[in-house]
Amino acid sequence: MFGEINEVMTKEFEMTNIGFMAYYLGIEVNQREDGIFISQEGYAREILKKFKMDNSKLINIPVEYGVKLSKHDEEEKVDPTFFKSLVGSLRYLTCIRLNILYVVRLVSH
Repeated sequence: MFGEINEVMTKEFEMTNIGFMAYYLGIEVNQREDGIFISQEGYAREILKKFKMDNSKLINIPVEYGVKLSKHDEEEKVDPTFFKSLVGSLRYLTCIRLNILYVVRLVSH
């Protein structure tokens, strides 16, 4: 069936078969006999490196239950462009990592 589809598609459109997908929009795709597995490990490493957090300590829970974030006027000002870039990167990471969705929402607010 795939051979027939491939034949019809190559007649209609200019295309080539480059094999199995390995990487798509920051998502790694690993196709094996026991299933297709997706990961954003490489993308997460890039984020950590970009924001100079690649030597940070690992934790299992992204945020304590009931934590409320508040603004402190006396603290050092944060570059809004830098912050928006960080939040945007984290939001894209939630495509697969649903366990960080709540904390990313907190930070983005």
